[in-house]
Amino acid sequence: MARSGSGRKKPNVLVTGTPGTGKTTTSSFLAEATQLRHVNVGDLVRDKNLHDGWDEQFACHVINEDLVCDELEDMMEEGGNIVDYHGCDFFPERWFDRVVVLQTENSVLYDRLSKRGYTGAKLTNNIECEIFQVLLEEAKDSYPEDIVVALRSDTIDDINRNVATLTDWVRNWCPKPE
Repeated sequence: MARSGSGRKKPNVLVTGTPGTGKTTTSSFLAEATQLRHVNVGDLVRDKNLHDGWDEQFACHVINEDLVCDELEDMMEEGGNIVDYHGCDFFPERWFDRVVVLQTENSVLYDRLSKRGYTGAKLTNNIECEIFQVLLEEAKDSYPEDIVVALRSDTIDDINRNVATLTDWVRNWCPKPE
């Protein structure tokens, strides 16, 4: 039986991985299939100004992790969330019942990121993160091993299979008796 959180009626799932691995697509499809709420942390940071400025080298906001956690706290305690973000080590361990690390073959990832306009250090850094499995190691270091799962995300078939697997997991999740 799936592990359950502290008194929540619905589970919280973190979908993480290097940019370009399909986190937002997977999270959107999973939210539709399970009726859980999809929280795209990048959009949240941008929409609510939960950042400390702009990083010119990597062309992205420098998120303020404390502000993000404060913003999400009540929602996460309630449960029923799919959180989509490329990092995971700053979220409280208690928030998640399943941590999914999406992984993509390097040439596929390179093509995806290039199409997004990634170049230079931003492109190189993200490809190296995938090669060295930085996000998988971060997840394993930050959460209990039994809730972390790595899933291949090279094709739409992979994404559909992942969504089906995760939908089954959500449906089989049982909250702890209070």
